[in-house]
This record gives sequence, structure tokens and C-alpha cells, in this order.
Amino acid sequence: MDQPTVGILHPGSMGAAVAACAATNAAEILWCAAGRSPASAARATQFGLTPVATLSELLDRSDIVISLCPPAAAEDLARDVAGHRFAGVYVEANAINPERAQRIVALLPEATVVDGGVVGSPPVGGKTPTLYLSGPVDATARVGALFANTAVQAAVLGTDVGKASALKLSYASFQKASRVLAALAVGMAREHGVDQELIEVASRRTDSYLSEPQYVAKTAARAWRWGPELEEAAHALAAAGLPPEMLRAAASTLARWHEAKDDSELTLTDALDRLAQP
Repeated sequence: MDQPTVGILHPGSMGAAVAACAATNAAEILWCAAGRSPASAARATQFGLTPVATLSELLDRSDIVISLCPPAAAEDLARDVAGHRFAGVYVEANAINPERAQRIVALLPEATVVDGGVVGSPPVGGKTPTLYLSGPVDATARVGALFANTAVQAAVLGTDVGKASALKLSYASFQKASRVLAALAVGMAREHGVDQELIEVASRRTDSYLSEPQYVAKTAARAWRWGPELEEAAHALAAAGLPPEMLRAAASTLARWHEAKDDSELTLTDALDRLAQP
């Protein structure tokens, strides 16, 4: 297969590093300098990307375009690309929900859209993120080939656009929300002078709850007790001048399991089904 020319929109910390990995198997990696910040230009130079003056030039020269931008801008960027009648492979690799990924397919009728989601840190300093892909078979294979033998591991999830986005957001929702919860917990503990003791208690357990899905059913059975505890914790956060809304939302979620009180026979499937019912 001939080495394609690749365009990256836009070279942020993740996009520039991912694009640099793709350079291993590409003829050239282009980025559009118009309207970009000095920091973007510095990153592009650092990673050896080739600047072009306009988006039109980038799209005219690119066989594959990778969109890695702030999530809110994903559809506007796709519209800009559509305005130039781009007809190559468009990799929608932003952290957006599956419905938005499907809308972007509709926005780019002349392009072949591949849904993507990067899980992990930027591929620098020994980091090896995974780029999950879903979409047309030939296109996902072509994108995957860009990252062969690089620090980015490509994995194809199937042909349905939205699967890669769903996996990315499923993982991110836990990882990022758990970091916020950690900040709130430490903040509450610090207010009462027990933050070091909290860290000591937490250090005794290093496993991730996300790797223990069987515990969901136990959570459901205990929700009738845990919900009020979180309401109390929310009150303590508010008293410490910290935002209580996240714990109140968690308590509201637990309320959906109220009828599962102490049900030792509850299965994971039962618990998830109940959680999906208002």
C-alpha cells in the first residue's frame, strides 16, 4: 500500500504526538498554521509536522485527515472540512458521544468517516495509548496501518460508527470523574485535618473498581444505605466550601436501586437493568 499523506486537525498535545507516530508510515504529516497559536506552532515543529497555509491546501493534499480537537469544536470542524468537499478518509478521533459521531458522518457525505477514540496518555516518554477505531473495514484497516510498529496501538472494534466513541467515553467517565471525587474527598478531609490519614487508608487498596463489575450488584443492594451517606458527605462538602453537586448526583443515582435493598441474589444484569429504569 502506498504511504498516504496525512493531515492533523489540530496539533494539540495529543494530536501532535499521535500525528508524529503516524509519520512512521506516512509520506508526510500536514498541519494548517492559519489562526493557530505560537504554542501549536512550537508543538508542530517539535514533532516534525509540515505546515501548510490554509485548510484548503491541507485537505487537497491529504488522503487521511485526523481530527483531534476540543470536543465542543468537533462538529464545527467537520463542517469546515465538508465545505471543501473532502473525499478522503476522515478520522473523527475526538471525545464525543456516539450520536455526535454519527452526525459527523452525515456532515461529510463525500468522505469515508472512521470513528476513533484515544485511550491513554499522549505517546511520548514511553507511553503507549490505544487508538480504538470503528467504521468501514477498508478505511479502519488503512488507518490502523498508519500506526503499525509505533507507540500508538490501533484496535478495530467493528464497522458501526459510534462504538469507538462509546468505549472512549465509558472509560473516560470513570477515570475522570473518579479523579474529581478524589479531589473532593481530600478537600473534605483537609478541612478537618485528616487528609494524611485518608491517604493512608486509601493506600491499602490499589485496585480499580472499574475492573470489578461484579461489585455493581453489591452496590445496588447497599444503595439504600449508601445514598443517605453520600447526602451527608455532600452536606459536609458544602460546609467546607466545596461543591456538593457530584455527590448529590451520585445519591440520586443510588436511589434508583432503593427497591434492591439487601438483595443478595441480585445479579450484575439485574442491577444494570434497574439502573436504566427511572
